[in-house]
Amino acid sequence: MKELVEVIAMSLVDHPEEVVVTEKETDHAIILELKVASDDMGKVIGKQGRIAKALRTVVKAAASRGEKKVIVDIA
Repeated sequence: MKELVEVIAMSLVDHPEEVVVTEKETDHAIILELKVASDDMGKVIGKQGRIAKALRTVVKAAASRGEKKVIVDIA
């Protein structure tokens, strides 16, 4: 899942070298924290959060076979 978020985020931003995804695992979920350059934050979130919602939907669909919930947190 981490690689999927990295690839999608790198294709959206102007500074792909500053994209960092960290993975934290809890008992019931996997939390993916996405960090991008401050200039690119709007591109990752999108108007009214549409791109962020679409990113979370894609990750949720890809993780549907696993037993843990995957959460994408944009920091």
